[in-house]
Amino acid sequence: MKFEPKPRGVLLDLDGTLIDGFGPIAWALNRTLAEFGRPRMTREEIVRHTGRGECSMISLFGDRREEAGRRFLEFHDRRLLDITPLPGAEALLRWLAEHEVPRAVVTSKSQSRAERQLAHLGWTGLLPLVIGLTPERRQKPDPHTLLLAAEALGCAPGELVMAGDGVGDMKAARRAGCYPLGVSGGFDADELRAAGAGDCVDGCPALRVWLECRLALPEAEGVE
Repeated sequence: MKFEPKPRGVLLDLDGTLIDGFGPIAWALNRTLAEFGRPRMTREEIVRHTGRGECSMISLFGDRREEAGRRFLEFHDRRLLDITPLPGAEALLRWLAEHEVPRAVVTSKSQSRAERQLAHLGWTGLLPLVIGLTPERRQKPDPHTLLLAAEALGCAPGELVMAGDGVGDMKAARRAGCYPLGVSGGFDADELRAAGAGDCVDGCPALRVWLECRLALPEAEGVE
């Protein structure tokens, strides 16, 4: 997938792309699994499981998924703020803000939890738009939240890069018509490309370099 002209903006996944938020997720999920008599999962298994984005609770808990989902969130909220920025993430966000690049976080985490985590990190002012899950929104790999973000930013989907570490991010980007940019982590570059990634980078510093080379920045267009 190629841009013609250059992309105007970027959509960013949260967990595994900008922050390490898997500590609370792993702790909560394993507490829930134990309570429901199911075997524990390693952190790597959980990262990959959540990164697929396809009804994770259904596959783990079957008919008891709603009950298990509520219990998971009860556990998760106890450690919601036990998160750390990934290397280069804040510098990336400050660079995007400095250049007034249209940008949004698009996450399959609930809207309220995503906002609380971003506020905890002091990033609220760097991210003018956060699209998380609500009862009316469908999670990735459905393109619904990406399309909502594009509309709110005033961009066509084809003018946006979707950067994420999960195969669900890449599938959602393809379905929405955004450029799928994989960020290697829980899935390697080959897996992300197989899910639809047009290109892959290794972490936020490399993501910034990729965007610097391709975004249609005002300076590049000769705008004062």
